[in-house]
Amino acid sequence: MTSTEKYFHDDQADVRSLQRRAYMRWNALPEGMIPLTAADPDFPAAPEISEVIHEYAGDGLMGYGVMDGVPGFRECMAQVAKERFGIDCSPGQIIPIAGAAAGMWLASMLACQPGDEAILFDPVDYLFGLSIDVARANRVLLPIDKKQPGLDLGRLRTLVTPRTRLICLCNPHNPLGKVFSRQELISLGEIALQHNLTIMSDEVWADIVFSPNKHTSLSSLGPELAAKTITIFGTSKSFAIAGLRVGFMVIPQPLLEQAKKVSMAIGIPFGVTTLSQLVAITAYQRCMYWLEAFCQHLQQQRDFAVTNLNEIPGVTCISPQGTYVLFPDIHAFGLSSQQMADHLLNFGVAVVPGTPQFFGPGAEGHIRIAFSTTRKILSQGLDRIKKGLAELKLEKGSGV
Repeated sequence: MTSTEKYFHDDQADVRSLQRRAYMRWNALPEGMIPLTAADPDFPAAPEISEVIHEYAGDGLMGYGVMDGVPGFRECMAQVAKERFGIDCSPGQIIPIAGAAAGMWLASMLACQPGDEAILFDPVDYLFGLSIDVARANRVLLPIDKKQPGLDLGRLRTLVTPRTRLICLCNPHNPLGKVFSRQELISLGEIALQHNLTIMSDEVWADIVFSPNKHTSLSSLGPELAAKTITIFGTSKSFAIAGLRVGFMVIPQPLLEQAKKVSMAIGIPFGVTTLSQLVAITAYQRCMYWLEAFCQHLQQQRDFAVTNLNEIPGVTCISPQGTYVLFPDIHAFGLSSQQMADHLLNFGVAVVPGTPQFFGPGAEGHIRIAFSTTRKILSQGLDRIKKGLAELKLEKGSGV
């Protein structure tokens, strides 16, 4: 039995347990529904993670942690940044964060003052916009072609003004699954350097990339770019530990002192529990075999789901290069994204609508589907989507 079969077989997803504990997926819906919603795996974490949790809890000591992280945390994450992502950084440049969202907030506050401008993709995960709002800066949207995702560098240049302070990068991209090429990142970096802009690079999906694509971290592309890039990593997508809320940031040296002051003021390091940091160390040091098997399972899931969706008349779905979400185009049915999501609920399957609330105005006409589950559950969910769409009429002129 391979690791993929051992840890990601149909039997590994205990629906009864998920209904009790998967609060953003199964628990959020009535029994009998299939949730292909939140980007959270339906599988138990690697056994070594359970072991370290039991060991930590065994003696009952639950004291305060320390601001700079538990012993070994920063050293471990600096090694991860260097060996996995090519970022040449010291342990002193690592700040523990209670998940990627906390990192986005800190990055926005480091880069922006009230009234400044921050450029972000459209569509993109809603947490980017919220982090800009927290800094009381103004959102400036850079549209992405959803059929052939990529950076429109010409359009980006026109959006830069004297008030621009920050460019927000999501790589790999949620919800389009785009893994930006080295050359695209170099060109983006040239624009940032030309205008003295900071880049917030959210790389929480960096471990979930499908062959033959390769993830390139912006901060790995030379010391000039590294000095202008705040890089955010998380563990939730990679190791199925979202509820522990732990990640880390690589802070460029010029911003390090300011970052420490801001993070202390808003309590970000104190928001990362000691236990969560120990789990993160364990994940990267002892559970890489699990992550590798997970990615193999996900690539098979992706191919299965994309093939099945594209066989449905009226649906167009590009194959993501990374992440475990799909973003199929459903314009041909003449329903809004919210209407489509509501319609599919009647057939027992939940998806995320491509509304401005979740992804920005450029997401309309799409739904997001997470495939981080078993083949059995995914197959049932896709069958329900197919049945629901069969009840709808395609609009004339849709080309289908």
